[in-house]
Amino acid sequence: MSKPPRNIYARVLDVVLAAICVLSAAVLACAMAWPETVGNLNVVAGISFTISVALLIYSRLNPDTVRARQSDTILKIASQTLACFQEGFDIPTAQKVCHLLLPAIGAQAVAITDRESILGYAGDDEEISPGGAPIRTKATHATLEDGKLRVLGTPQEIGFPDSIKGLRAGIIVPLTRGDAIIGTLKFYYRRSRDITETQVALAEGLGQLLSTQIAAVELEQQTKLATTMELKALQSQINPHFLFNTINTIASLVRTDPDRARMLLREFAVFYRRTLENSDDLLELSREVEQTMRYFTFEVARFGEDRLAMDIDIEPGLESVMVPAFMVQPLVENAVRHAMPQEGKLEIHILAYSEGDDLYITVSDNGVGMDAEQRRKLLRPEASKGLGIAMKNINERLRGYFGTESRMEVDSTPGNGTRVTMFMKDGLVED
Repeated sequence: MSKPPRNIYARVLDVVLAAICVLSAAVLACAMAWPETVGNLNVVAGISFTISVALLIYSRLNPDTVRARQSDTILKIASQTLACFQEGFDIPTAQKVCHLLLPAIGAQAVAITDRESILGYAGDDEEISPGGAPIRTKATHATLEDGKLRVLGTPQEIGFPDSIKGLRAGIIVPLTRGDAIIGTLKFYYRRSRDITETQVALAEGLGQLLSTQIAAVELEQQTKLATTMELKALQSQINPHFLFNTINTIASLVRTDPDRARMLLREFAVFYRRTLENSDDLLELSREVEQTMRYFTFEVARFGEDRLAMDIDIEPGLESVMVPAFMVQPLVENAVRHAMPQEGKLEIHILAYSEGDDLYITVSDNGVGMDAEQRRKLLRPEASKGLGIAMKNINERLRGYFGTESRMEVDSTPGNGTRVTMFMKDGLVED
């Protein structure tokens, strides 16, 4: 059986000692009320009471207990502030975070700034410290310049304007992103003696926590932005060979089969319009499959039905499941471009099925296949062009929409075709 955390022992000790104090006080009261009955019990009770109070004070001041309580505080704040910072490092977020921090450190006021202005403020004088107001204190500007934590014991050190009289001491902690100072976290107190070493350590820890969270959220946002821009680049990139070959195919059908030529021309216009519009959002699986079928229609018109075939098998009820756009069609295009054998027919199979709340979509072919090294290169971060950038982009968007357990897997051997499986964890669970 695992050993309970130290802070649990501290809490149990607090409760036991408090109970002893109450019992000792009761015995002492009885001894004082009826001394002839109780005898020397009042002495015993007094000693017991004194010892219990001393032990209780020790338990509260015990460094292990203090550290345990600090850890508890940090952990609780961490989960709450991280949820706030998902919305960005801005005025509404900073205001929420200040109100979360205020009761945690026993300060009279808490403030967060960027390099120019107050982003959030909670506590005394909150009404005269609105978000967006310029930074007022000289000490804050100093910390923004040198990145040093400051413990301030007088109003003069803080540099508050004369209108603020109740806050006479403070702690200023820099907020950083890498080596850059992006703002400050500040705690204000009525008197300098209100600031203890414990509060300084807690303030420093909270500053590091917020800095890490801001950096992590911004990194996540930058990754999403890069993936989105990469997707838009893919969408906007009209393969000149595909364009040229499709137009040539339609042109050749104008005389031999004008009805089919008109149909292909209409589908071609729809295909590119759908490729470029709102494709960074989720859409129904049926729409993604329709777009894939449009693309495949052009390739069949070019190569002939004796060289290309595709069948689609979607589990009933999955047609309306929401999936990332521009996901199935690139895989089919890759198969046509890279897996076509010199002779015979390339057969492509699209399969969508569920297992519990999880969604699977596979695109497989009977083409030329690839070796292990080629497979590994496809999903590596450095894959930056052609087939690699499309596969990497799909994999990153799967993880972005459905979590880190979601993924793309490639199974292929030379001469035996390729199967790409997209696994969407809880892909059938509606938000």
